[in-house]
Amino acid sequence: MAISENIRIGVIGAGTNTKLKHIPGLQSIEGVSIDVVCNRSESSSRKAADEFGIGRIASSWEEVVADDSINAVCIGTWPYLHAPITIAALKAGKHVLTEARMAMNEKEAEEMLNASLSRPEVVAQIVPSPFTLKWDQTIMKILESGELGDLREISVIKTLPMNANERDPMNWRQNIEYSGNNTMMLGIYYEVVQRWIQRSPSRLWSYGRIFSKNRDNAEAGGLRAVKIPESLIFVADYGDGLQLTGIMSGVEFGSGRDEYAISGAKGTIRLDLKTGTLYRSLIDEEEQIVEPQEEDVADWNVEADFIASIREGKPVSLTNFADGLKYMKFTDAARNSFNAGGEWITLS
Repeated sequence: MAISENIRIGVIGAGTNTKLKHIPGLQSIEGVSIDVVCNRSESSSRKAADEFGIGRIASSWEEVVADDSINAVCIGTWPYLHAPITIAALKAGKHVLTEARMAMNEKEAEEMLNASLSRPEVVAQIVPSPFTLKWDQTIMKILESGELGDLREISVIKTLPMNANERDPMNWRQNIEYSGNNTMMLGIYYEVVQRWIQRSPSRLWSYGRIFSKNRDNAEAGGLRAVKIPESLIFVADYGDGLQLTGIMSGVEFGSGRDEYAISGAKGTIRLDLKTGTLYRSLIDEEEQIVEPQEEDVADWNVEADFIASIREGKPVSLTNFADGLKYMKFTDAARNSFNAGGEWITLS
């Protein structure tokens, strides 16, 4: 597609992030228009259309995919619709930008990847984990320098109170019909580890708890069983001396904890996402704050990257479907280990 050509986009699912980021981001790019929107109901579709000056609404996602005037779709639904919409859109020759998490499970993710490989001329992009973009290049440079020595452990901690009050109704992340095997923030935090070290573990162990056995689900008309862990610990083994350990908890009241640490034989780097601070502690040296160089700082650029890939053939890096399948394999392994009461699961 020539750079001067207009790109006409259909939005399917106008949730919080779509309205906050994707719609305004796409509308700000010259030669890009959002021509139609389809949300969960006619009234919510109309509300989104009126809010952003979108000319048309559609009654179903199938209608958007079948529309020959649309070049690309932006999928902002919950994970349960990512695979069917993506696969249909790719078959129709439409470029796809889909919200994370990639899919409900590894099987769906593999089907999405295969669909994208069958249409290599069409762009397929997943919204990346955004929390560490400012520090990613700096952290990867530190790892490449070898100054930490042989890597020993990566630890991840993410706690928040989203499941803490058992009187609260079921949220979409707790609803297995919408989320599938995705568990709290596990996938989006593991994606970053995968980005930094560019390899996958060989096996994984997890153990978790569901404390509120039932939650009120208005759509289902009453109480529904909670089937997704509300707290999870995990260990992943890379087979070469490196291990990944983590805590994901939705039952911790208060402001929560939010950090990564990478430890080697000669030092540790620790990223505190609550304060936005990267620390480096080397052997026989005091801990220091590391400020990223200006040229290494990245920010949210999802929509511009998507359009650049369409117009210029720029390869998708954040995040392509192959990397999405890798993090879905990790997510599935964690779920399978939880289901098995804490057995080690081999990752293919």
